[in-house]
Amino acid sequence: MTGAALARLAWQTLVAPREVAQTLLSLRLSQETILTALALVVVLNALVIGAMQAAGLTGAAVPVMLGPLPIAALLAAMLTASILFMTWAGRLMGGQGRSEDVALLLAWLQGLRVVAQLVVAVASVLSGALASLAVVATLIAGTWILINFLDVAHGFGNLFRALMVLVFGSVLLIFALTVIFSLLGVSPNGMAV
Repeated sequence: MTGAALARLAWQTLVAPREVAQTLLSLRLSQETILTALALVVVLNALVIGAMQAAGLTGAAVPVMLGPLPIAALLAAMLTASILFMTWAGRLMGGQGRSEDVALLLAWLQGLRVVAQLVVAVASVLSGALASLAVVATLIAGTWILINFLDVAHGFGNLFRALMVLVFGSVLLIFALTVIFSLLGVSPNGMAV
């Protein structure tokens, strides 16, 4: 796939996320390919977040200063948990999604997140207010895309059910992270107790 084709697919993701989800799932990529894509987006996101933190730019996704390896580990853990929880929550609600399908769609969404982080970085250099607007626009667009992706992955045909999967999966993720951080001795203010 060429750069121009990727750009078209990225734009199509914004305007027709359901069709992009169907296109991506129709590729029937192997588990190894999906895992490689996940690893790539984790590394790219960690590099962008680390660079933004090092440059002192606002809008970095991780609120505490961490090195690239801890950022990558945190992102990988969160992405893995998101895949598992979104798959499980969808199945509880009658969905037919496989973890491979959810993983592929989240990998693509995380790839787009790298681009969004770069846009936020450029906006931060220009104006803090512009960066804030970029973050809000990214959040809204990302949520809309994810709801559509979950709907297609689970075969609901119902965006409200997909929204409930997102909410339920997110609550599970937050609960799991809270338990893990508590076990690691990390308090809410980011300091080890």
